[in-house]
Amino acid sequence: MIVDTHVHIWEMPPIAPIGPSAPNFTSIPRAHGNAELLLEDMDENGVDKTVLVQTSFSTWDNEYVASSAIKYPDRFVSMGLIDPMEDNNAQIAAYWIDDWGMQGFRLHPQYYSDVDILKRPENAALFKEIEIREGIVQIHSKPEHAHQLDYVAARYPGITWIIDHMMYPEPSMAPTWDAYRLVLDLAIHDNVFMKISDIHNRSACNDFPFSDMHDVIKMAIDAFGIDRVIWGTGYPGYHRVENGWLSLADELKLVRESFNWLTHQEKNKYLGLNAMRIWRWV
Repeated sequence: MIVDTHVHIWEMPPIAPIGPSAPNFTSIPRAHGNAELLLEDMDENGVDKTVLVQTSFSTWDNEYVASSAIKYPDRFVSMGLIDPMEDNNAQIAAYWIDDWGMQGFRLHPQYYSDVDILKRPENAALFKEIEIREGIVQIHSKPEHAHQLDYVAARYPGITWIIDHMMYPEPSMAPTWDAYRLVLDLAIHDNVFMKISDIHNRSACNDFPFSDMHDVIKMAIDAFGIDRVIWGTGYPGYHRVENGWLSLADELKLVRESFNWLTHQEKNKYLGLNAMRIWRWV
């Protein structure tokens, strides 16, 4: 079972809106990256299921991502965006989960330099609504924001929290990786999972298999345990390479051939079995 836990899909107007959610929004896509393009990519590479994640350039309207998961329930589940500065975001979150079947949301602490959005008192109601529904929240941030996740993971144990893209370790942190310890320390929370992804963009050597990242990947797996790490990629189809990511074939090759310290059973957990336990699948 192969489950990709992180792919952004989108459509262009008038099918779905394009516009800002992130405060530093700058880019607009030139062409769609839709569900059907992703399904073709998955089928060509033997990926069984994918977690769809709303993009930062598709506004706060999660309808396209949510409806794609409803249209293809045997292949997709959906994760939306929720505005951490919106006064009634608790009610909005309940709407997307209850009416559209979304399983959680992505939040971006690194986009907000003036406020700790996860510790913001006004968001307590948001997290309570998600927790009541046993939802999932993925956190897109850097190591300097780890304290925010530490805070909410302890206060909302009924939420499954996911660290996106390993919280961006950099090879410049080696050999001690001291600047990354705050991220590894989050493993103390049983409800926090580590998504090992976007490895190539962190690497300084820019050469497959990006060996300067292997030590920190091993550290993350050691800290969280093989049962709390998951695999993810980025974009559908040709958009992967066009946007500087690996092809789906190379993403799988990286794990299968280069992570030779993992056993076959451990690779199976990382590539899909763990994700099958986190999200609710048809």
